[in-house]
Amino acid sequence: MAVEGADVVIVGYFSGKHKDFAALMDTAAQEMTTRGARVVGRIVQRRGISDGGVKKMALPYSSRTLLSYGKVREAAALCEQTNADAAVFLAPLTERQRHVLTGMLGCPAVSLANVLAAD
Repeated sequence: MAVEGADVVIVGYFSGKHKDFAALMDTAAQEMTTRGARVVGRIVQRRGISDGGVKKMALPYSSRTLLSYGKVREAAALCEQTNADAAVFLAPLTERQRHVLTGMLGCPAVSLANVLAAD
């Protein structure tokens, strides 16, 4: 997907073990800016922060969306408010995840790796 001129929301899903998640989000935003996109928002989902989540830290909340339902709603609201052209996920997305998330977010859901590979 070409992102030049696009308004994008960056979406990151991180295990609680990743203490450098903010730097990873900044790097992704820089990659998008370098390619001519405007980063209009960021969403971060962290797993394993609470005591109950530690055992499931490496697992996504949902195999369909990676994120919790509440975080998907938050991302959808941000995409709508900013009129985003795409939601760029730091994590790789399966075809099913792209399809489901695109429908739920109201804009194309793509993985950062796919955007970088398009260059």
